[in-house]
Amino acid sequence: MQRFRFDAQQEDVRNNDMDQVELCSRISTALKTALQLQRALRPADAHRLSMACPVLDDLLRGGLPLQGITELSGESGVGKTQLALQLCLSVQYPPEHGGLNSGAVYICTEDAFPVRRLQQLVEEQHHLRLDAPPALISSRHFTDHIYIEHAADLGALQTCIAQRVRLLLARGVVRLVVVDSAAALFRAEFRPDDWLERTRQLQGFAATLHHLSHEFTTPILCINQVVDVFSSSDDSLGPISSKAVPALGLAWANQVMVRLMMQRLPATVVQADQSSALRRLDVIFAPHLARSSQDAAVWREGVRGFIHQKCVR
Repeated sequence: MQRFRFDAQQEDVRNNDMDQVELCSRISTALKTALQLQRALRPADAHRLSMACPVLDDLLRGGLPLQGITELSGESGVGKTQLALQLCLSVQYPPEHGGLNSGAVYICTEDAFPVRRLQQLVEEQHHLRLDAPPALISSRHFTDHIYIEHAADLGALQTCIAQRVRLLLARGVVRLVVVDSAAALFRAEFRPDDWLERTRQLQGFAATLHHLSHEFTTPILCINQVVDVFSSSDDSLGPISSKAVPALGLAWANQVMVRLMMQRLPATVVQADQSSALRRLDVIFAPHLARSSQDAAVWREGVRGFIHQKCVR
C-alpha cells in the first residue's frame, strides 16, 4: 500500500513535469508568433500596400499591412468605398510604386458595385499617381483585374470567400480582398437574442479571412458600419471626438488587427475648381502604429490627405 502511494506520487510528479513542459512549449510558440508578428510589421522587413497618397501612407507607416484584417469604418457617404476603390487600383502597380503587381476582389454585401466611380478613378490616375511614369499608367488595364462578387446572405458570403476568393488567391491573380461591408449581413440576419450564434459565425468568418491573408500574404480590407453611443466612458473602440463606434462590438474588434475610422468634419476644402467636405482618417488601434489622425478630402482623382489646405468654415 505504501509502495502504491509512492508510485502514485511519482506519477503525479511526472504529470506535473509534463504539464510544465507543455506549458513552456505553448509559451515558446506564443513568443515565436509574437516575434514573427513584430518582424512582419517592421517597415524595413516588409512591403506594404500603398494608399496611393504619400500623406496617408505616412500616417500608416507605408500603407496597409500585407497580413491580417484592416477595418475601415465610418458613416455612410464619408468616403470608405472611395478609399477601397483606390486601393483596388493601387494594388495593381509594381512594388516599387507601392503595389503588389496583382488584382483585387471586391465583395459587395449591400449596394451595387460603383462602376462609374471606378472608371472615373481610372481616368484620373495620371493626376493622382504623380510618382508613376505616364507610360506605366497608360499600359495598365485596371478594370480587367478587379473581380466583383455579390453576397446577399451569410451563406453566400462564406461560400464566396472559402471557394472563389481562395481560388483567385491560389492562382495569384489577386492580392487584395475587400469586403463591403462586414456588418451588413451579420446585423441583418440575427436577432438580439441570437448573439451567441452571431458571435460564433463572426469568429469563424474572421478566422477564414485571417487564414487566407497569412497563407497568401494578402491584405484584407473590411468596411464596417458605425453605431451611435450614448456614453463617453469608453473611447477605445472609436475616435475620442466621435459619438459613433464601429458596429459588431468586441466580438469583431478582437478579430481586427488594424482599425481605421473616417469622419466627416464641419468644414470644406478647396482645390482649384473642386471643393470637398473635410474628412479625418483616424488610427484607432494597430500593433505597429500610435493612435493618430490625418485630415483628408475626396477629389475627382481619389482620396488625398493634406497638411496645408485652405478651409472654408
